[in-house]
Amino acid sequence: MKLSKLASEIAESPTFALNEEARLLRERGEAVINLGIGEPKNKTPIAAILAAAAKLTSGEIKYTPPDGLPSMKKAVIRYTEENYDRLVAPENVIITNGAKQSLFNIFYSILNPQDEVIVIAPYWVSYTEMIKMCLGIPIIVTPEDGTFTPRFEDIERAITSSTRAIIVNSPNNPSGAIYPAELIEKIVKLCEKKRIFMICDDIYHKLTFDRNKAVPAYEFTRNDIENSHVIVVNGVAKIYGMTGFRIGWVVAPRDLVRVMANVLAQTTSCVSPLAQAAAEGALNGLQSVVEALRLQIQKVRLSFLSMDIRHSEIDPLPYYRTKDGAV
Repeated sequence: MKLSKLASEIAESPTFALNEEARLLRERGEAVINLGIGEPKNKTPIAAILAAAAKLTSGEIKYTPPDGLPSMKKAVIRYTEENYDRLVAPENVIITNGAKQSLFNIFYSILNPQDEVIVIAPYWVSYTEMIKMCLGIPIIVTPEDGTFTPRFEDIERAITSSTRAIIVNSPNNPSGAIYPAELIEKIVKLCEKKRIFMICDDIYHKLTFDRNKAVPAYEFTRNDIENSHVIVVNGVAKIYGMTGFRIGWVVAPRDLVRVMANVLAQTTSCVSPLAQAAAEGALNGLQSVVEALRLQIQKVRLSFLSMDIRHSEIDPLPYYRTKDGAV
């Protein structure tokens, strides 16, 4: 069978492969600590359940606009104002089938063949594969000092005439590191100077510990949204623990949102109205569920760090607390 060379070169997702291996081990009765896929163990927030149930009961489960339901976009606009202190218009927002589709559609919309995207290591495994699927070239910048925070000079040195974007994931997956505000500010200014995009994968932005906070890139630009080089990606998967609903969103200049909407319309048509209703319910509901989830994860984190595994069958895991919030 002759298959596409491009598709055949796509690597299997390591996180899903590891998740499946953990599942099979559990089925055999093995004790497993799964450090693979990022999936909170909470139940879906009741506000999301009730909103989805009401939508389902209405029987009005039809196509939606490719860029998302107006009410869902309104919820994202309010979330952006409350959490980023940035007022945006509906034309600056697109709802997607998960933050992963947000990222893929961004790459598809901004990259030409052989364009480069700077990826800071350690990084989420799908970044590089998605860039390559869009015929781009991932350029990896790795901290050389043994920490999880890159030097700004190394990022700046990696820029070439082919660079189209820098992707910044803080809090970081997989390290948990939170990049210092000074670094975020320098990257914002660099992207504005070079006229390249700063793609902020903020999916974990509220899940921080030890009094560390992730400072949004918007704090360091005076440009309005239409002239901003900052693109913000977020969703309900992590902060609300709603991984299965597959709802993400992008806040960006309207010209980019318009192109992304065309890409989404020609691939998945739209985003499920049932899932959008659930996400809207979560965004409009009691936000104490986010803090409850953060505390739940913090409790697990502290338990893991305090485990005495010297006499167990688990190999010791080296770790250290760093000034960037990683463990």
